[in-house]
Amino acid sequence: MAYTKPGVTRNRIYQFVRKRLLDGEPPTVREVQAAFHMRAVQSAKSHLDALVKEGRLIKVPGKSRGYRLPAAIHSSQLAPIIGRVPAGPFNIAIEDIEGYIPVQSSTEEHTIFGLRVSGDSMTDAGIMDGDIVLVRTSSEIHPGDIVVAMVDGETTVKEFRRANGQVQLQPRNTAYPILSPAPEDLTIVGKVIEVRRYLEGISLIGEQLNG
Repeated sequence: MAYTKPGVTRNRIYQFVRKRLLDGEPPTVREVQAAFHMRAVQSAKSHLDALVKEGRLIKVPGKSRGYRLPAAIHSSQLAPIIGRVPAGPFNIAIEDIEGYIPVQSSTEEHTIFGLRVSGDSMTDAGIMDGDIVLVRTSSEIHPGDIVVAMVDGETTVKEFRRANGQVQLQPRNTAYPILSPAPEDLTIVGKVIEVRRYLEGISLIGEQLNG
């Protein structure tokens, strides 16, 4: 059996419980155990207890179907921080959830995620090394938008432009060249809708899962 990181399993459990709650069908611990084919009910309870500790769920004492969504989370959403994206030379984004960050949006949760930026090619756009960019995957892209793009499986954050009918990925730092990938090699992952910067570090919800 392939090894699955605790953070990945816990996020799947959270999504399962969240959907059940939004559907008006709070699950029991044993239903979570059955849904994820766990050998022991304690395994499911441990994940649920951790989700409560992280603030992603609350537990009403004395009820077998007592898990609820906190009001703050119910009215907004938690975007996963899934890796790094270079603002500079291309590099592969590491899809490894390091935590979650609350965002306000009317879209469904799975369409927004965060990436931590490495590099300085977008400094003139106010995106610095170490910032977190929030990306919406379902957005329509227009010239001038900041996007996360993938070229031959490698990712970068750049400004989206068109010139002579061809897409260009333009840095916002004159030390870097404009990129002009072939159409068949290019995928626009999504549009950057927000930049977060934490001057004294950041404590992400659930970041201890990968510790």
